[in-house]
Amino acid sequence: MFGSKEILEAVELLSNEKAINKDVVFSAVEAGLAAARRRLLAEDVEIRVAIDRHTGEQEYFRQWEVMEEDAEDIEAPTRQLRLSEAQRIDPEAEPGGVVEKPIDGMDLGHIGAYTAKHVINQKVREAERALIQERYQGRIGELLSGVVKRVDRNGVYVDLGGGVEGFVPREHMIPREPIRPQDRVKGLLYEVATETRGPQLKLTRTSPEFLMALFNVEVPEVGQGLIEILGAARDPGARAKIAVRSREPRIDPVGACVGMRGSRVQAVTNEIAGERVDIILWDENPAQFVVNAMSPADVVQIMVDEDHRRMDIAVSESMVSQAIGRGGQNIRLASRLTGWELNAMTPAEIESKIEGENRQLIEMFREQLSVGEDVAQVLVDEGITDLEGIAYSPVSELYAIEEFDEQLVDQLRGRARDVLLMDALSREEEMEQATPADDLFEVEGMTRALAYSLATQGVSTREDLAWEEADYLADHVEDLSEETAGQLIMAARAPWFAEQEEAQEEAQAEND
Repeated sequence: MFGSKEILEAVELLSNEKAINKDVVFSAVEAGLAAARRRLLAEDVEIRVAIDRHTGEQEYFRQWEVMEEDAEDIEAPTRQLRLSEAQRIDPEAEPGGVVEKPIDGMDLGHIGAYTAKHVINQKVREAERALIQERYQGRIGELLSGVVKRVDRNGVYVDLGGGVEGFVPREHMIPREPIRPQDRVKGLLYEVATETRGPQLKLTRTSPEFLMALFNVEVPEVGQGLIEILGAARDPGARAKIAVRSREPRIDPVGACVGMRGSRVQAVTNEIAGERVDIILWDENPAQFVVNAMSPADVVQIMVDEDHRRMDIAVSESMVSQAIGRGGQNIRLASRLTGWELNAMTPAEIESKIEGENRQLIEMFREQLSVGEDVAQVLVDEGITDLEGIAYSPVSELYAIEEFDEQLVDQLRGRARDVLLMDALSREEEMEQATPADDLFEVEGMTRALAYSLATQGVSTREDLAWEEADYLADHVEDLSEETAGQLIMAARAPWFAEQEEAQEEAQAEND
């Protein structure tokens, strides 16, 4: 047997070396000794070892699972006992429980000692892995720093200290960045993956969040909450944009992030392989935010389409290429940063587009309201873009139009409401004529009103719905979001997946 003093010393050493709780190490030693004792018995038995945490004294017990008295078969007679037999050992034994009795420890010998050591090491490694997993699971999104251990075709392995290793997958490395062993690098922890050989701390150097975390370190005002980074967009290794605002009126957020003579932004750039970073002043006005994000190009005119979150941006003809950037980089990053679809144009192109759209509006008003071009032109000049703007806007706003009198306003409102009413009646008639198939109602999440709305668009059966695209339905069916459309489409496709699984099971059965 292992001496009591030896065990206490070994537990102390392992606990300090691995930074693991002593109880965990004691449990590992107990498991190792139990495995060694089982090996000596050369039988399929269950052994429990108890070690006194203060003295190191060991006690060995043989255990049995308690079975029902009328159990027909005892599958493992060396580890199981019927109730009557178990109660001879412990009168309070109950089925499903465990009984045990003390046995001698015996000298484990070289083989037993080897077995015990192997199990102890295995249990300690498992405890280390669990500790790492627990310690880092709550640190996802945190910036970590370490020394490169090795680089291979899969990625970069980083020593984070304390025996902990991080891994930067190839797809999360900055393209063409020269990283060599012994280099010190930073990475953002984005996943604690459970692998067969233990938890793997996965780091990224390409995410926008990594860039934001670097500024958090380099700019004290960001760390103190005086400056807020509201978003970032990156083309890793080439160019990036970050949006900032100040919570303190006296602080210039852009200047603070740039630093004296560019020292702060340069420190960040050095960490990300020379990636150029544009620092953009955030604005609550989306149009102004887009203008800022298009830096260094100067925007002279902008058209906003709020319904489709799209903006047409006019820049001088000489700056169109700069606004778009090499390979569309500048406008692509600005679009990601602002969340708007952006289109760079010359002033002439945007004026031509505006004229075309205005001409369409004028023709629509002339046709729908039976008015002349001069009246239609006034409506367009006043920024009215649909019949609802005439029918339901506050009447005082229309009365305020200099070219209109009250009689004309009342006529326009009446005609607009008549057209909208006829359109509504027409849609209702279409819905009445469109008859959804029974299987469309059976799709999970489907409502009666939605089924009829889909039928008016030619989607009358489950099969029709299964072949549709979410963005198309969201654009053509009233009050249907793209997310809900996607869920309905997947529900409609469910029978396809079921048939596929059934075919795979049949093929597997034939192979077996």
